[in-house]
Amino acid sequence: MEKIDLKNLTLADLTAWVTTFNLKPFRAKQIFSWLYRPGFSDFAAMTDIAKHVRQLLAERAYISRMEPEKEERSADGTVKFAFRLADGQLIESVLIPEENDLQPDDPDSEPEDIDDSRPGSRHTLCVSSQVGCAMKCAFCLTGTLGFTRNLPAAEIIGQVCQAREWLATRTGQRVNNLVFMGMGEPLLNFDNLAIALEILMEQRGLDFSGRRLTVSTCGIVPKMKELGERFPVNLAVSLHAVEDEVRDQLMPVNRTYPVAELLRACREYPLPPRRRIMIEYALLQGINDSPAQARLLVKKLHGIRCKINLLPYNETPNLPFRRPTDQQIETFRAILRDAGYTTLLRISRGADISAACGQLAAKTTNPDEL
Repeated sequence: MEKIDLKNLTLADLTAWVTTFNLKPFRAKQIFSWLYRPGFSDFAAMTDIAKHVRQLLAERAYISRMEPEKEERSADGTVKFAFRLADGQLIESVLIPEENDLQPDDPDSEPEDIDDSRPGSRHTLCVSSQVGCAMKCAFCLTGTLGFTRNLPAAEIIGQVCQAREWLATRTGQRVNNLVFMGMGEPLLNFDNLAIALEILMEQRGLDFSGRRLTVSTCGIVPKMKELGERFPVNLAVSLHAVEDEVRDQLMPVNRTYPVAELLRACREYPLPPRRRIMIEYALLQGINDSPAQARLLVKKLHGIRCKINLLPYNETPNLPFRRPTDQQIETFRAILRDAGYTTLLRISRGADISAACGQLAAKTTNPDEL
């Protein structure tokens, strides 16, 4: 009989599962409250649960735990974890100290979005949702890997649990924000993403506020509305161009869901009050960084509650794209700001360990190659 990983179950799923063994539904709440305690992995430690229940759990279930096979630390404090999965595949996630990454501070930030504690005490974890990626965005190293498989909820959650423990044991601090911007397209793994989000937001689980969770998509239009209707999380849209002929070349997904369709989905997205969509725009020299393209971006975004995150390209010798000059970046940014858009400039973190945006490319299945 195959055991099940309890970290793949929401509280509702766990309740249904325990009742098949004639256990009272309250047992599910007891069990669930143990699963996400730091360091927990042994049913025997559930001292407030009857011994016969613990024995049943040990016979029918297990609790997965992910350990990093490799850790790399950047000079700027960013940490990249490489996790070896049960089938030998590798995924990466990135822990980022956040004190001054976005310039300038967003004047419309919610009070909850502002951390005024000591410098370096706010941390964001960039989480992967797939092994590899099928999107083949031209400027992204992850896209060169191709797609291998989706991550089940337990492997998504496992990244968070491990990063949380790693940070707490070393600094006493916590992971404040999660961004689904790692390997893979989250909305193409929607069912497992949904389970993970439920666990992350469950008080007995990992107890994250929806304001602290951001799901990024390159534009899987049919799933965007469902995400917004089911979960009060933040949405980030990887746009990068508003001319179809340019976006077709940069992002093949645009041939299925072109710019007009994607922006219509943004206008119809069920945003919670005072929330805005984050428009992600990687600046590529000579491709999408001209003043004319900035003005067109302003025009195309009209009517969308959004702010814009500019990402000067992280150059890699494996791809032909280049970062614009600082003057080109500032000119582009000024046009957006003068049009009234809150425009943030992402300062690249972790580039020296290939942990910056678009650089995650764990592809080896041989531990000796790490």
